[in-house]
Amino acid sequence: MRIAFLGTPDFAVAALDALVAAGHEIACVYSQPPAPRGRGQALKPSPVHAYAEERGIPVRTPVSMRAPEEIEAFAALNLDAGVVVAFGQILPAAVLDAPRLGCFNLHASLLPRWRGAAPIQRAIMAGDKVTGVEVMQMTEGLDEGPVLASETVRIDTLETAGTLHDRLAQVGAALLARTMAEVETSGVRATPQASEGETYAKKIRPKEARIRWDRTAEEIDRKIRGLSPFPGAWFELTTAKGPVRVKALLSRLEDGEGAPGRVLDDGLLVACGEGAVRLLRVQREGKGPQDADVFLRGSPVAAGTALA
Repeated sequence: MRIAFLGTPDFAVAALDALVAAGHEIACVYSQPPAPRGRGQALKPSPVHAYAEERGIPVRTPVSMRAPEEIEAFAALNLDAGVVVAFGQILPAAVLDAPRLGCFNLHASLLPRWRGAAPIQRAIMAGDKVTGVEVMQMTEGLDEGPVLASETVRIDTLETAGTLHDRLAQVGAALLARTMAEVETSGVRATPQASEGETYAKKIRPKEARIRWDRTAEEIDRKIRGLSPFPGAWFELTTAKGPVRVKALLSRLEDGEGAPGRVLDDGLLVACGEGAVRLLRVQREGKGPQDADVFLRGSPVAAGTALA
């Protein structure tokens, strides 16, 4: 089919690659405009943008798909279908209706649970045991269209947003390729989403990342894993040179009790409002991620230390 692909982050690259490998003609790739990245804050294209440029696929980076000139340009592509994967903009009806078969979206949750911007992080932070990927026919509502195909993925005990992201990206890419092949031959039927059980995966706010040790160990463990590797749940550690920010990137639940934020042994077991968490991987500001034992060799944290 002749397809326009609309996507921005790493998660969408696997999906685009699967469509290319399946032999579809990618008429144009749409992605968010280049943004400042890295220490120098130079403008860099998104991962999807970079992938398309490397393969000579035309790229457009509109600030808004609602602009009349963008709607006109999209319609002029004479598409069979549009495919959207974490694009970052809500598409107007004029765009959704322009392709012959409409537009399709790959979403990283089992809808109607976790509609919205951060389904992977929110699923872990909520303590969900399973999640998945779904392909749906797009409507004007946010992630409300009928579902064409889905696949369930288990969330493991030590799962982070990063590891789950990578698994879902691969599962989703394969599911999308199979589903679009069925769309091409009219061999797929859409099922309306359930009318109950909807939740919304709001964008992660910076203030959510700070760890409050008075919360339960389960809540803190889920936050650590749900925000790893980015933006990273963090706490302050007092050193001889003053307080430093430390990100907790991986943890597990263990037995222990004490004042919230009190370190219970020399291996970063920290008491919470209820229970305790063992920090397994951390990152001191200005440094790279380290396993806890490596971190402690350079920055010992003795039992009895109170974390802010």
